Amino acid sequence: MEQFRFRKWQVYQDSQKLFSDITAALKPLPYEFRSSVGDQITRSSLSVVLNIAEGSGKSSIKELNRFLDVSLGSLYETLACIDTLHQNKLITQEKYAKFEQQIQNICSQLGGFKKKLREVKSGR
Repeated sequence: MEQFRFRKWQVYQDSQKLFSDITAALKPLPYEFRSSVGDQITRSSLSVVLNIAEGSGKSSIKELNRFLDVSLGSLYETLACIDTLHQNKLITQEKYAKFEQQIQNICSQLGGFKKKLREVKSGR
């Protein structure tokens, strides 16, 4: 197995970009939001990145799939935080739409990755 193979994966690179974009969007928020929902969205979006990386080092498809599932769950959590920021008028509609599109894209990539792993596992 190639060491640090996750760095070549588009889903990893897109997850890194999402994390960076979220971090930048949080900077202008009032302190009380940065320390509550800001901390939560930072953790959830970083969890996506870290679980993709950690899963890539596992020796079985089953284990990798488990980490991809955790990444998907963290993406949903990230979107819920984005929804909260938007509902409270802390991010613009434009930023909201951009984040939603990024999250949809990463979800699709993870879903496709999981499908490909199922095919490999079943020998197709």
